Amino acid sequence: MFPFTRAYQEEKGRAFWVILFLLGMLACLVSSVIILSLVPPVSKDALVHHLALPRLYLIHGDIYEIPFMPFSYYPMNLDFLYMIPLYFGNDIAPKFIHFAFALLTAGLIFYYLRNRANILYGLLGAILFLSVPIIIKLSTTVYIDLGEIFFSFAALVFLLEWVRSGFQVRFLIFSGILCGLALGTKYNGLITLFLLTLFIPFLYSRHHKDIGAGFFKPVGFGVLFLLISLLIFSPWMIRNYHWKNNPIYPLHNKLFNPPKTISKSIPSHDNIQKQNQGFFTYRSMIYHESGWQIVLLPLRIFFQGRDGDPQYFDGKLNPFLLLLPFFAFVGPRGEPEYLRCEKKIVLVFAVLFLCFGLFSAVMRIRYISPIIPPLVILSVFGVEKLIGVFRQSRSKAVRWAGLALVTLILIFTLSLNTNYIIGQFKYVAPFRYLDGSVNRDKYIAGYRPEYPAQKYINDNLDSDAKLLFIFLGKRGYYCDREYVFDIGILERLIKSSESPEDILNGLDKQGITHILIYYHLFERWMSDNFSEEKLFLTQRFFREHVELLFHENGFGVLNLRDSSLEG
Repeated sequence: MFPFTRAYQEEKGRAFWVILFLLGMLACLVSSVIILSLVPPVSKDALVHHLALPRLYLIHGDIYEIPFMPFSYYPMNLDFLYMIPLYFGNDIAPKFIHFAFALLTAGLIFYYLRNRANILYGLLGAILFLSVPIIIKLSTTVYIDLGEIFFSFAALVFLLEWVRSGFQVRFLIFSGILCGLALGTKYNGLITLFLLTLFIPFLYSRHHKDIGAGFFKPVGFGVLFLLISLLIFSPWMIRNYHWKNNPIYPLHNKLFNPPKTISKSIPSHDNIQKQNQGFFTYRSMIYHESGWQIVLLPLRIFFQGRDGDPQYFDGKLNPFLLLLPFFAFVGPRGEPEYLRCEKKIVLVFAVLFLCFGLFSAVMRIRYISPIIPPLVILSVFGVEKLIGVFRQSRSKAVRWAGLALVTLILIFTLSLNTNYIIGQFKYVAPFRYLDGSVNRDKYIAGYRPEYPAQKYINDNLDSDAKLLFIFLGKRGYYCDREYVFDIGILERLIKSSESPEDILNGLDKQGITHILIYYHLFERWMSDNFSEEKLFLTQRFFREHVELLFHENGFGVLNLRDSSLEG
């Protein structure tokens, strides 16, 4: 039975064994993540973005504009850190850089709960956070979301310290710096910036003893926070303004670069999500969800998460992150005023951030992940409150039954997380790589079917080859030759060409020498988007001007040739 009450702090012997047990759990958890991370990167966003871009910059020798990669305009605080191990040829170390931010967040949760409750609750909070399925998944991949989680949560914690300390400005400055770092990690930091900027005048007006503060002083603190955050974020804004005349490109581009002519085209499925009604329309049309399913999304994300499935949020939470926070606000009121205030602030932050994240047609658990540390804190406070209620009972049977119930809840909560970790060991299968049963190439090919084709390219094509990726999922990290993945190039050429030679000449003007194509999606795309005449034209192009060099798993490496030079 877990003795998580303040009364047990005096029982040093029993508390020691509980602390030791929790530290053992924490060590097992961290060790599991380390083992799962000791394999080559195969996650999609790492190969498309978070490893591919830093590698391209290293090859090029500086930061340069890559127009066919819209995500190359995103802020890149963590991606720049990944450049360090990539420079030395190590693409596994970036996983540990990413995981380090999970450990920092867990440490901050421990620090916060230890100061508001005790060390046992602090350790429980750290374990709950690190074992949440989406956190496990992120901790073993080269993404950036753990950095966003840490910086956003740290900004919130320093804001709470600002209130608790009697509004000492240094805490507000630290909060602004951390919020700026969150902005420089991922654009979702804009939500954090918006919420915390709104919180500051409200908190100062409500909790400062200076009744005559008026309007300007509270708003002034909000402006100070905003300016500090934007100053830290400004290098990325300057870069994007220089390149695209939009400091937050590609977000809100029509605001900064209004179109000269009004398009009268009918919206397609691809841009439905860009419309104001996109949230409801997209999910109902693409996923065939009913109205009540959409309304219940705030609850469904805690119960229906599934890795790799966009309909089910491409990630997994724990349902107790929804249930346990409720108990943080029930029971007797014996807690300090500042703690009640902090609980409310943390709750409002989580709820509002969730609301902003939900109104995205392509919502992922990762996009709302900054709500996880606040929910973990409230969950731990909920456990503390439940135990406090049962401990105050005069009946010994009720006390022990209540403590047993809370213990069972915690066991069940952690068992859900443990089951996910076991599933990750089955999916990642790190031991067959670590013991040498499969080498690096075979391991990567087992998860990325396009890898054999990319390896052929690396081993056989000239260094000056330039490839057009067609329906490759934009995964270019493992390709050592120059590439572009703009399907629009081929689409425009097919529509505007009158002969196969026109398509060939158009590709030649782009400097493209080879094509890497996924036949299954390409054939379906062609039949859905072009007339019989254009289909015949494209077939002639591939028959007369393309040579198949390699084919495996449905992926083909094609060489462009000029038939007029043959013979």
